[in-house]
Amino acid sequence: MSKALVVFSGGQDSTTCLFWAKSKFDEVEAVAFDYGQKHRNELDVAAKIAKQAAVPLAIYSLNVLGQLSRNALTDSSLEVEAEKPADRPPNTLVEGRNMLFLTYAAILAKEKGIANLITGVGQADYSGYPDCRDEFIRSLNQTLNLSMDYHYQIHTPLMWKSKAEVWQLADELGVFDLVRFETLTCYNGVPGDGCGVCPACKLRKNGLDTYLKIRVTGDAKLP
Repeated sequence: MSKALVVFSGGQDSTTCLFWAKSKFDEVEAVAFDYGQKHRNELDVAAKIAKQAAVPLAIYSLNVLGQLSRNALTDSSLEVEAEKPADRPPNTLVEGRNMLFLTYAAILAKEKGIANLITGVGQADYSGYPDCRDEFIRSLNQTLNLSMDYHYQIHTPLMWKSKAEVWQLADELGVFDLVRFETLTCYNGVPGDGCGVCPACKLRKNGLDTYLKIRVTGDAKLP
């Protein structure tokens, strides 16, 4: 029997991955992390969606992340940058977040006899975070295998998909409305279509607008 553990936040990408996992594996569990994020109501959203999906969800605290480096997602004195800087990652980068999430998820997975880890990171249409790159994921996969002497496989179903293609996948999985109206991607903690002004909302909306155009026309191919 195939089992998978999804790193889950209740956002567009991880929710799409959650239902992708349900279509690929016999048993699916999810794990979420409280890392001191200002939009921590995402954890309530994650719990609600996991319950709807009939997927067990475990939530663990990693509050130390917000104490180790300054970023706009954990530091209330920093405003989220409206646009991505040209010469560096945006100030919403939480250093080491994906590495730590996947490492803790791997520890939990081994304890449960699960070898498949799933994360919603993507490199094709992303916010400039270095820990979303395919090269990093492949490197971490090898490191986890060596460090724990366990054969993990990290799945990244969204790695090369644009945001419009992520919307398309959600639609194909039958969860378009759930992803659109019940997930929380917004850095300001607004569910659904979000605040409309933070970078996460803009990226999400651009992809949605592109996908809705082809959805209305019935054209199966994205530009």
